[in-house]
Amino acid sequence: MTIKDFGARVTSVWEGLRPMTKKMLVGVLQEKSGSSPAVQAQKFSYDAHADWELSRLLAALDEQARDAEEKKDAEKLAEIKQIAEICATVLQAQTASAEVFIQLAERIILHNDFNALDRLADVLAERFSAGEIAEIIRQSDLAQIRAIAYETLTIMPVVFLLPLLDDTLYFEIARNALEQQAFEFDNEDAQQILEQIEFDEINGG
Repeated sequence: MTIKDFGARVTSVWEGLRPMTKKMLVGVLQEKSGSSPAVQAQKFSYDAHADWELSRLLAALDEQARDAEEKKDAEKLAEIKQIAEICATVLQAQTASAEVFIQLAERIILHNDFNALDRLADVLAERFSAGEIAEIIRQSDLAQIRAIAYETLTIMPVVFLLPLLDDTLYFEIARNALEQQAFEFDNEDAQQILEQIEFDEINGG
């Protein structure tokens, strides 16, 4: 079975992939090992464009897997899901993008796989910047995803949150995280920053 058997949208996205991205996916598929995809992916150059390509392919595969006609062909459906999981595994091992994190989290929540959600949450603290985590909170409507992102911000050093206070998009998000640090974890640095914010607001600073 070839990619062309998986529907027009999947075929279109696949044909738009760069050769290096196709080679990466083919190499991962050939490994046939549950733990090897992330290791295999490291052998290839990975950049923001690869991130975008794999995200688009994953979205197309997931959409195709939900198609009623595909569900009638168990073999084809299994192959579509296998490639989708490979894309998801590589993305989880590599991405630092808010949009991709939301995509991965939403599909995990859809399958009620809470262990997988915990593993994905660990990625935030390991790889994502405070700005990208704040963007996850800003973009996501799902309470579970927002809670994971807020939890990660509250364990970050206060100094990482300070730049967010200068951005109107993220000010309230950073302030909420600082309040949690200050009042739930008795973080004195966070308390001082909140006091300064209140002083500036009162005095029009």
